[in-house]
Amino acid sequence: MSRYIVIGAGGVGVSIAAELQRAGREVVVVARGAQLEFLRAGKMRYTRPDGARYLELPVIGDPAEVDLTPDDVLVLATKTQDAETAVADWAWRPVRDPDGTRRPAAVSIPLLTTQNGLETERLALRRFASVLAGVLWIPATYVQAGEVISAGAPAAGAPAAGVIWLGAYPVGSHPRLAAIADDVRAAGFEVQLVEDIKRWKAAKLLGSVTFVLSALYQAGERRDQAAQVLRTEAREILVAAGYGIADVATESTADVSRFAAAPMAGRERGGNSTRQSFSRSSPLETDFLNGEIVLAARLLGKTAPANEAVAERARAAWRDGVAPGSLSEDDLLATLPQLDKGAPAEVLIDAVALRQLLSQSDPPAVLDVRWALGDTRGRDHYRAGHIPTAVYVDLDTQLAAPASPAGGRHPLPDLPTLQEAARQWGLRTGRPVVVYDDSGGLAAARAWWLLRWAGLDRVRILDGALNAWTQAGFDLEAGDHEAARGDVILEAGHLPVLTADDAAALTREGVLLDARAGERYRGEVEPVDAKAGHIPGAVSAPTSENLTEDGTFAARETLRARFAEAGAVPGGTVGVYCGSGVTAAHAIAALRIAGIDAALYPGSWSAWSADPQRPVATGPDPDAPDDPDDPEPG
Repeated sequence: MSRYIVIGAGGVGVSIAAELQRAGREVVVVARGAQLEFLRAGKMRYTRPDGARYLELPVIGDPAEVDLTPDDVLVLATKTQDAETAVADWAWRPVRDPDGTRRPAAVSIPLLTTQNGLETERLALRRFASVLAGVLWIPATYVQAGEVISAGAPAAGAPAAGVIWLGAYPVGSHPRLAAIADDVRAAGFEVQLVEDIKRWKAAKLLGSVTFVLSALYQAGERRDQAAQVLRTEAREILVAAGYGIADVATESTADVSRFAAAPMAGRERGGNSTRQSFSRSSPLETDFLNGEIVLAARLLGKTAPANEAVAERARAAWRDGVAPGSLSEDDLLATLPQLDKGAPAEVLIDAVALRQLLSQSDPPAVLDVRWALGDTRGRDHYRAGHIPTAVYVDLDTQLAAPASPAGGRHPLPDLPTLQEAARQWGLRTGRPVVVYDDSGGLAAARAWWLLRWAGLDRVRILDGALNAWTQAGFDLEAGDHEAARGDVILEAGHLPVLTADDAAALTREGVLLDARAGERYRGEVEPVDAKAGHIPGAVSAPTSENLTEDGTFAARETLRARFAEAGAVPGGTVGVYCGSGVTAAHAIAALRIAGIDAALYPGSWSAWSADPQRPVATGPDPDAPDDPDDPEPG
């Protein structure tokens, strides 16, 4: 049976050692400083969802304090910036064979790495003949000496202690890997052996380059936008450098659904490893995360400006003693000016970025909002094939109240009903949401607008809709997906709405856009509502013109120019209506992309045209009534 020499007593090292010991495996922890003293005194507090205990782990402070044998496995659990020294300290330690022969550890026993980034394995191979690499998802926190919090619980029916992908570096296998995997699995981790571990490390790095953002800035749309910029740049550089990138969502056989950070009363996770370093004022690993992308770019004769900028900002913030999460959005915009302060907060997400998010430890909720006027088979379409983990949302019954003459065909739902539906969809406080349909976002935008109106600011529309997902070659899932019940709390009024009187006034005081098709605006056809025509003074701006031929939203400048022709400009007073308040939400999304805020008239034409006291105009002229002698026809 292997003995595990765990080098490093931070969150990862202590958690791995504690869980291996719990599973009956022999471990020795190598620690230093205050952590060493706490472990030696038996006062290292280890907190998990099922309670806290003090660890009694064998511990040493120097490699000379342990006699190595061929059954040992060195587990390197330091930060990347400390790995070089640790590898050098252990590589030439003698390993005693049963016959008394002594050989260096570097040629006798394997070294298992656990670091983020791509550097540790390369430097380890300079000395160790057998380097095994682990890609870890583990919710461990080490913020203050003497305490480690591990939010995963290795018990039946509970979240896994973590997820580990294991492989021989750079490729292939190793005769001890299977036994190591069995031991780690017995310790409560989800484990997968892979023969191309470099691809999995590259996939993890795409997430790790965003660690600096949550270390410096509060959660929000702008930070999400910055994260996508960093990931996109990192992916392009890694691919150009010849790295394959594993797709965790489709290639993982480890049950990542068991991985979660369970809540613990009175104990909060300290965030990712970079944020924890800020909390402890310990050296940052940023140079080996964002800095790895910068290095790869420079070796190609290229640049990685976004990753370079955040790495530089992180170093300055650490030097200045900045508290974690305390920097402003203005600071982020100054660091990444390509985000453009004048641009709207992020509205869209592309298929590649969504797929990457779905492979991470805390993926967004995905809502399938397939709906079209006259098509009642949205759920059937969903069951035939949907984006994995997506939950079906019924627009008519969950995103709207029952129709009425005063409220129109799709009135806003009452808040308790919407909140209950949102919890059924699995929406949790702080969890990002992505919505999509199969019609360019025309229906999904209703969910986007409604959830933002109810206080959720991390909601995005899949640009290009379901077609973008399938055209990218990504798989669909059949049947129904049941999400774990959420806990989201909704609050109305976070986006502006218009009454009929407000809409009428806006035609004189600002710009009221009609998002229906041109022929309905002109009154040439009216397939649904009581009268044909438009609200006098409203300007035609068909929703279909928000999209390009491939069903994606038009570019920001294109949209801005288009809306400017209709009189809608940044800083102006703008309202939108459509037939029943559905596609008008799509227009509001397009306006936000263009940097223009707008209010929604929820009742829209279905409510306006049902009121005999409301005037109606026809033809291409915004102000022409249907009967010049009767400006308020009955």
